[in-house]
Amino acid sequence: MRPEATVPARHLRTILLGGLIVGTLDACDAFIFFGFIRGARLPSVFQAVAAGILGREAFRGGWPTFVLGLAIHFFIATCIVATYYAASRRIAALRTHAVACGLVYGVGVYFFMSQVVVPLSRLGNSPSWQVPVLLNGIIGHALLVGLPAALVSRRAPV
Repeated sequence: MRPEATVPARHLRTILLGGLIVGTLDACDAFIFFGFIRGARLPSVFQAVAAGILGREAFRGGWPTFVLGLAIHFFIATCIVATYYAASRRIAALRTHAVACGLVYGVGVYFFMSQVVVPLSRLGNSPSWQVPVLLNGIIGHALLVGLPAALVSRRAPV
């Protein structure tokens, strides 16, 4: 393996920490919005994530599919942070204007996930265009996904 192809430990720690923060904040939003406000059973929140791989059978899978969905959720959160982090190493504006760039990035992540990833998954449908769901998705991803990804990336050494 070429030396420049390896990821130094400090970069990996930053990405993993960011993935943990983003994944936790986004999970809290999902539990509060879909679970408590909209009345979904809490396990189904992450079974819906597992359904992206397993299809609708995930909703009948109990706790194992909940855990699978949670693992996939944190993997995706870590990939989202890794993407911003990698871009911020090459584009200084992503670090110097982290708040604005992070908010925009979060909105972009929401639309990419809802309009590309979910329709291509085994779940196969786009999220609802109901105003409360759309607003929660846009605002939640801006504040709880994009912004923390940018702030964690900004703090890391270049």
